[in-house]
Amino acid sequence: MTKAIPATSFASRSLGATGIAISAVGLGTVKLGRNQGVKYPSGFELPSDTEAHALINRARELGINLIDTAPAYGTSEERLGPLLAGQRDDWVICSKVGEEFNAGVSHFDFSAAHTRLSIERSLKRLNTDRIDIVLVHSDGNDVDIIENTEVFSVLQQFKREGKIRAFGMSTKTVAGGLLAARESDCVMATYNPAHLDEQPVLDECLRLGRGTLLKKALASGHLCQTGDHSNPVRASLEFAFAHPGVSAAIIGTINPAHLDDNVQQARAALAALAGERS
Repeated sequence: MTKAIPATSFASRSLGATGIAISAVGLGTVKLGRNQGVKYPSGFELPSDTEAHALINRARELGINLIDTAPAYGTSEERLGPLLAGQRDDWVICSKVGEEFNAGVSHFDFSAAHTRLSIERSLKRLNTDRIDIVLVHSDGNDVDIIENTEVFSVLQQFKREGKIRAFGMSTKTVAGGLLAARESDCVMATYNPAHLDEQPVLDECLRLGRGTLLKKALASGHLCQTGDHSNPVRASLEFAFAHPGVSAAIIGTINPAHLDDNVQQARAALAALAGERS
């Protein structure tokens, strides 16, 4: 029998000044819909509907309320629509615009027309009347996207209309992260013991009261295989949450045992940090 973990294991954490309360760990769902062109250590099969439903239910039991998806994650959005039916208010959904993935290849479109199409399509796929967080899925040209496309202005319009609650960018550069922090509600940045370059972005988000979501907190699973620490997941999560600007870490898995362990380690990391600060 799987050991129960109380739903109170995560206190509600604020996503910056948005008023959106999220769990410390968010469930990344790229593995629900895409197994091509991904950077995980080993290959995997997409889960069946039964397996996916069990995973979502287990995440909810563990106190996770943040779920991360994107049009570029293959069929992830389309699968999440039915999976979240009847429990929409229990979840904070984060999706994205800008990147499409077709026939094994990514392409990017940050135009106003495509941004509108993408959001309306995501609303239909997810079977919802609003998306809580929408991030621009950057191609690496973060600053150019913010300054020379209409994507942020369109997202702002959708926010005014109530179709999204907050917006920002999943960045790939420090300059882009700093600019996104100044021009939007939240930033998704890479931060782990092997990648410290983007710490100034976390610092800026903290200074401005912006939300910060971490991607690759476990380096897409690679940190778990290094053997450099007796408990690399715990060490990586303690490192991540030690920064006071971090709102949540997005961790992708389709393995319920891994999900349980990630939550256990996150709880332990947060408890240790709370003890240090008291």
